[in-house]
Amino acid sequence: MPSRRDFLKTAAWTALGTALMPSVVRADESHPSLFHINQRVGTKPMMTLRFFPYELRLRHVFTVASYSRSTTPDIQVELEYDGVTGYGEASMPPYLQKELGTPQSVMTFLKQVQDTIGQFTDPFRMEDILTYIDGLSPGDSAAKAAVDIALHDLVGKLLQAPWYKLWGLNNEKAPFTTYTIGIDTPEVVRQKTEECAARFRILKVKLGRDNDQEMIETIRSVTDLPIAVDANQGWTDKHRALDMIHWLKEQGIVLVEQPMPKERLDDIAWVTQHSPLPIFADEAVQRLKDIPALKGAYTGINIKLMKCTGMREAWKMVTLARALDMGVMVGCMTETSCAISAAAQFSPAVDFADLDGSLLIANDRFKGMEVVEGKITLPERPGIGVVKC
Repeated sequence: MPSRRDFLKTAAWTALGTALMPSVVRADESHPSLFHINQRVGTKPMMTLRFFPYELRLRHVFTVASYSRSTTPDIQVELEYDGVTGYGEASMPPYLQKELGTPQSVMTFLKQVQDTIGQFTDPFRMEDILTYIDGLSPGDSAAKAAVDIALHDLVGKLLQAPWYKLWGLNNEKAPFTTYTIGIDTPEVVRQKTEECAARFRILKVKLGRDNDQEMIETIRSVTDLPIAVDANQGWTDKHRALDMIHWLKEQGIVLVEQPMPKERLDDIAWVTQHSPLPIFADEAVQRLKDIPALKGAYTGINIKLMKCTGMREAWKMVTLARALDMGVMVGCMTETSCAISAAAQFSPAVDFADLDGSLLIANDRFKGMEVVEGKITLPERPGIGVVKC
């Protein structure tokens, strides 16, 4: 598609300008402080970081196109400053640990942060702090997200305001969230659908195996709710993918995530051009720098905190996607209400939300964002809005 390639060579990167080139920030740099909240005269409070592993137990075995699991490794983070604590977490589903990090690599990264974070005496210098954190390694996105979420929670608490208000968003515009049904036998799929159909306004279904139509037909035997589908790169032929999308349109499906392998960008662009449904990138988008190459190949992007290093970059991704006239979806891994509530803070700015991760686990440590009749409901509490159970 020449027009898409031309766009990549010109408009997209020009629009980004120098925004994609983070400055080098050292922990010992000194700048005038704009904020002195909670700083007692004559003292310089320090930030301290604590972390520990916490295995998430899923309510049901979860199956997608390429794997099944019943637990998710997770690392819980606490960032304290002057008696105020911000909470964060790193969730690492096994199939994504190459991109997100392993439990051991996350703890190794956090130990490095633990040893150096005290050099920053002002938590309000978030750009300096998070640019420094991002520069500690080329990967470890989940570990970086954990620190980012904890810092946002801390600063929001110091300012005594939730982040959706600090971003100028209207909480009443928060969307309905999907509820995910994984690949399973017709009996189990029917049971899961019956359990959730009355509590949600839109469902999400994992596809990408040889029983796709059976999955949809089973759900349709129970409910006519709108459905978003995620093929998890499971379709390999563009013509078959397009035929499947046309059939899904007839079944009341409203969007399709990652229909084909992310490397097949030209094929996906062809599918998107001919598709009656919006096509959203999932595996194809990790961070801000990935977005320009997707213009013209996808209708929109799915932003996940664990992949993009947290709230700071997620908000930049929302802004860039809108500037490029692309749709925006916020998604999640299986996570506690900590990371889910963090992602929910910018949900009033997106088109679709898939923030059911905490509903899929049996051992949530927090109370935060709630789903009321399928709708994301943001608490008035400051920061990311969570309290420990």
